[in-house]
Amino acid sequence: MYKVLLVDDEADVREGLVQEIHWGACGFTIEGTAENGREAMELAERLEPDVVITDISMPFQDGLQLAAWLREHQPLCKIVILTGYDEFDYARQAITLRVDEYLLKPFSADSFMELLHKIKDKIDREVAEREDVRQLKEHYRTSLPLLRESFLASLLTRKLPRTIIEEKTRNYGLPSNGACYLASVLALYPAAEDKEKTSSSSLRHSGDLDLMLHAMLNIAKELMDPLSYGSAFIYQDSIVLLTANDGLEDEAWFNDLQVTLDRLLKSVLHYLKLSVTIGVGSKVRHLSDLKHSYQDALLALDYRLILGAEKVIFIDDVESPRQEGVRLDELKEQALIRNLKLGTAEELSEAISHIFDELIGASCTIHEVQVYLLEVVTSILRTAKESGIEMEELFGAGFQLHAEIFKFSGLEEAKAWLLDISLTIRKHISSSRQHSYKDIVEKALQYTREHYVDPELSLQKLCMQLHISTGYFSGVFKKEIKMTYVQYLMQLRMETAKELLRSSDLKAFEIAERVGYADPNYFSFCFKKQVGISPKEYRAQARG
Repeated sequence: MYKVLLVDDEADVREGLVQEIHWGACGFTIEGTAENGREAMELAERLEPDVVITDISMPFQDGLQLAAWLREHQPLCKIVILTGYDEFDYARQAITLRVDEYLLKPFSADSFMELLHKIKDKIDREVAEREDVRQLKEHYRTSLPLLRESFLASLLTRKLPRTIIEEKTRNYGLPSNGACYLASVLALYPAAEDKEKTSSSSLRHSGDLDLMLHAMLNIAKELMDPLSYGSAFIYQDSIVLLTANDGLEDEAWFNDLQVTLDRLLKSVLHYLKLSVTIGVGSKVRHLSDLKHSYQDALLALDYRLILGAEKVIFIDDVESPRQEGVRLDELKEQALIRNLKLGTAEELSEAISHIFDELIGASCTIHEVQVYLLEVVTSILRTAKESGIEMEELFGAGFQLHAEIFKFSGLEEAKAWLLDISLTIRKHISSSRQHSYKDIVEKALQYTREHYVDPELSLQKLCMQLHISTGYFSGVFKKEIKMTYVQYLMQLRMETAKELLRSSDLKAFEIAERVGYADPNYFSFCFKKQVGISPKEYRAQARG
């Protein structure tokens, strides 16, 4: 069902349309009705209708002004103009505003339902076009190389869940069951001095880094193609080479890789005359650990300062191969931080249990355990600091989390103590966030009380003053005050108006001005809609 906002200043027209038209049969539901364009704008912001059906001639703000506002703020909304005026000027304005349909009064129920079917068909077609599988597949196919490289680049800097990696590799035609994976980096460094006289028009002297990178990438791809499951792409002003062993013996695969990298280096030096070095990382057993291989490749590049540039440098040749040991899983660390900030006590307890699961039963040295726990403690301290928490104020003077964690006799004892500390921090962060919500709302209420006489005061203007997004503020305000900001502003203005009507002899237009209405007639309209009687009747009742 598509949502409809019905706008007409004549109550019998609105009620007739609501009662006599079979909206559900046409695929629509009436979400709201308004008596003028200004009221419709306030409703449209909240309801976000699919279709607005509006009269042209209305008080305070007519249908064409409403259409202009909708085109600016809700461009996907369909606009239907209902009017008894068939002058050319109205039709011309409706066309310039890209009004979808234009129906003259009086009209029959059949003609109106025919119009609704036409609008529904138009919306259905647009939705179908966006969801057209063939077009989406074609767009996906043309974007696939870019998507593949973007995914591979993401693996160099962060750890992704294995389920996501398996899905992506399957979709992008990448290996997911390789025996091992390895990252290499082809980096460009300026030569200390030219070994031969070179024309100033050469690639080396062009100064165009992008051109050099693409020239190197072309050679890399040409040499990588014979390797099964080899990928090359530009990343951070270098060429990254990712290779996977899919079926060959480790030794044979590694020998092929060495030959290919050596040919790549010589080809770049010979054809492009560019001074480059290739750093080769360590082998990892799963794509989720590829970032460790990439970091090792960058470390291997640093050894060019000792071994010289224009070489292929394997990290395992210059540093003793490291044992796998235990590492703080990035995903588990993210879960810990997320639950410290936003999770429940149960979710935080589960996150810490997963972190300690890595240690319990693992064969690792006491030094490795200490380093692992220090990383966990550092994450907790960093999260507390980012949330504005002073640990000594929370746990007492002289408290040192890094030192306390090693005072326990076993992992279970340390785990229980760390969970207790984390729960205390989580509770404090949650309390601070609630205070932050209340501070935002209190500032909004204070600003509104001081500026409600401004006819231009709106949700957008308030949020600009508070330097906060309208979406975030609206959610916080409604959660704290139990009404929308527009409803609160209207209520504040109406309560002030009632007080002035009871206690002063000010005329209605003067009261309108004092409560933020530039148009006294619109003030009277809003007052009657909110209170049920006109300002004049209210004053008479109050004094009677």
